[in-house]
Amino acid sequence: MTEQQAKPSPGPSHARRRWGMVQMAIAAQTMKIQVPNVREDMMMPPITAPELMPVLSRGKHRNPRRGACFMEMASFLAGERWSDHPACTHPLLADLARLVNDSVTDRLRPRLIPLIPSVIGLTSDDVHVDAAIALRSALAALPIAAAPRQNVLATAVIRCEHVLAELYGRDRDSLSAQSRQVLDQVPEAGAWARSCSSGLRASRRTFRAQIAPHILNIAVEGIALACAPDVEQRLVDLLAATIADCQALILTDAAPKHWVAAEFA
Repeated sequence: MTEQQAKPSPGPSHARRRWGMVQMAIAAQTMKIQVPNVREDMMMPPITAPELMPVLSRGKHRNPRRGACFMEMASFLAGERWSDHPACTHPLLADLARLVNDSVTDRLRPRLIPLIPSVIGLTSDDVHVDAAIALRSALAALPIAAAPRQNVLATAVIRCEHVLAELYGRDRDSLSAQSRQVLDQVPEAGAWARSCSSGLRASRRTFRAQIAPHILNIAVEGIALACAPDVEQRLVDLLAATIADCQALILTDAAPKHWVAAEFA
């Protein structure tokens, strides 16, 4: 379906107000209780939670009555036209939210609900943000992914570091402390990635449009299919940490341009 031009988002403050109005509906939906009637006409039947709030579920939905994915819920809270690609959120962060939403089970998906208002207003055309999102995802997946994926993920880490090195004006082959630490956990994949990445270069436009989204897909799938405990919670934690990264880079006026990927969970 062709996406129509989304109208500008009213912003985080509007989302918080609307979020407050629907929190009771979410609780009612989970607890299967009835929300008190808020209509002036007392003869009207009471409004139930499903009528007020769509159910968070996998995939894209034509309208709220059919359910909502993470980003469709964000478009609703932001006051935008119903869409899983709202203008209020950075496209790559929205990609990650959709991937995580679709990778967790119905049992775990409600844990994503408190994160939804946080993505509203997080948007930027700064490639620092794309590199930070892609790097965090690759670092989260690399230690636990199956061996065949580790070479690709290790290469992804180095490609992201190359982008950041260029942006920060540091040596191209330099790595953040966290990247070195994670690559040291998979020495064979790290060595393979270094040998294959030495001559690889891509424009910032290509990185944003093609490379970074591909890294997210590989990383999320690698975590979801990993033989590791609590992989679904790892995905929820990845999304939460990435949102925090974006808040630091986008919303903080004093965000340092020498930001490096440190303290990854």
